[in-house]
Amino acid sequence: MENIPFNDELVLDSWNQNADSWITAIENEEIESRKIVTNKAIIDAVVSYSPDSILDIGCGEGWLTRELTIRRIEAWGIDGVSTFIEKAQLMNCGKFLVAPYEDIINNNQIDIPSVDAVVCNFSLLGKDTVDNLIRSIPRLLKNNRLLFIQTLHPAIGCGELPYIDGWRQEFWNGFNSQFKKAAPWYFRKLETWITLLKSCGFSILECREPIHPTTNKPASIIFVASCNYQIK
Repeated sequence: MENIPFNDELVLDSWNQNADSWITAIENEEIESRKIVTNKAIIDAVVSYSPDSILDIGCGEGWLTRELTIRRIEAWGIDGVSTFIEKAQLMNCGKFLVAPYEDIINNNQIDIPSVDAVVCNFSLLGKDTVDNLIRSIPRLLKNNRLLFIQTLHPAIGCGELPYIDGWRQEFWNGFNSQFKKAAPWYFRKLETWITLLKSCGFSILECREPIHPTTNKPASIIFVASCNYQIK
């Protein structure tokens, strides 16, 4: 899979092209696992640690930022796709900003204060950009210094392909909405996720594996990690 000419720039490009279709899919509840498992799972994980403030990186159309705001958590959502942020701001619940991951990686000034926790909900799709982003997250954190990541469970997300790290492609099968372009994403083994978090200064507090009630297989994996130090 490494020979496929995918890269992090193509990830953002595909999401810019598919933003309207994604918003339609979310509004029509076309993703069953989100509706019955994973949305609640990430909310429960965050709320169980009682952060006062949180940054939702890769917030998309903003549903999680809004849900956390409703639960009286001061929440900001950022995303590199302007169409998503424009949609999120229409809801008038939560604070949203267009900002690519590179703004965090390069320590560019973004109009968001330090927060108790960062959440990345199915939003870590690239390779080098994701590695560098996680390495940069500690400078955003204060107090509890928590990081929540929900992503595809490697045991399920691997599908029929070999269980090795590498680029994959999302063809949007099973969606009713019309997506314009297949989306590349980078598959990581469970070992790779754990090694990445530890190498970036995080200790893993727990891993949650939300189970789909029909298939009885994991719908996702949630890493809850704390930062061992703060980058200045």
